[in-house]
Amino acid sequence: QGQLVESGGGLVQAGGSLRLSCTASARTYVDYHMAWFLQAPGKEREFVAAISGNSDNTYYTDAVKGRFTISRDNAKNTVYLQMNGLKPEDTSVYYCAAGRIIVRGRMDSRDVDVWGQGTQVTVSS
Repeated sequence: QGQLVESGGGLVQAGGSLRLSCTASARTYVDYHMAWFLQAPGKEREFVAAISGNSDNTYYTDAVKGRFTISRDNAKNTVYLQMNGLKPEDTSVYYCAAGRIIVRGRMDSRDVDVWGQGTQVTVSS
């Protein structure tokens, strides 16, 4: 299977913005949902957002609705997460993921076929 490589993480002040990117190598994922998860220290990996293969459908966890936007460019094999209005509680490692299953508007981490390596997002107060 191909790799997923994230970029764009960093340190930002509360209220600021970041855009995460995830680029696939070795193969395309147009037939997959692409998603972002986060994992804080000592906690389980949590669903953040997902997008269908043709971008017709997007899904968000309640905590990020209205602040984060997921998008994809299949020609570039890249999925993005635009994060606006960042809060200190958004601080986490963010992981890109590819999977085929969406249930009740979210992707379960157990249904992920391919994970990226993660990128750190730190929001200072």
